[in-house]
Amino acid sequence: MVATAKKWHFKAQELVETFVNNENDRVSLMETYDQVLVTLRQIIRAIDLHSKKLERESGLTGPQLLVMQLIATYDEVTSGVIAREVSLSQATVTTILDRLERKGMLKRERSAYDKRKVLVSLTEEGAQALQRAPTLMQESFIRAFNQLESWEQSLILSSLQRVSDMMNATDLDAAPLLDSSDEKVID
Repeated sequence: MVATAKKWHFKAQELVETFVNNENDRVSLMETYDQVLVTLRQIIRAIDLHSKKLERESGLTGPQLLVMQLIATYDEVTSGVIAREVSLSQATVTTILDRLERKGMLKRERSAYDKRKVLVSLTEEGAQALQRAPTLMQESFIRAFNQLESWEQSLILSSLQRVSDMMNATDLDAAPLLDSSDEKVID
């Protein structure tokens, strides 16, 4: 009877230790989970603050500035090329172009050679606004990222791709731009 009691006591102690270890693992995972969420929130907040500063200082959103930078490199370009180059949908680019045209930052004209094509170019006001605009947040990110070892770059990329997948965000329309402004087409 004593041997049986000791055996049950040992089993109970083993179960308690297993439970405690599992609970510690759970607490540890919860802390890690919280740290990941806090870090994601910090990134989102930094992007949001920079986006607001950009818009306050230049009157432009990040996507608008990115599109204007691209137009400046081509001089004249179609909206399809812009969409492809900045990795945004044609509809999103059209909305951005409409807003920039209303602000007097760009003009659209039919091609003299192919009347089916509409070419986009910056106005003088747009070129001046582009020169005055502050740098985009991703420019400093790219400089810092390029300083990392290649294995660190790959680790960051694969981790962020996994997080994107976990958040069902892999199919969302996104440019290589750190900006929180939303340039979606509203139906």
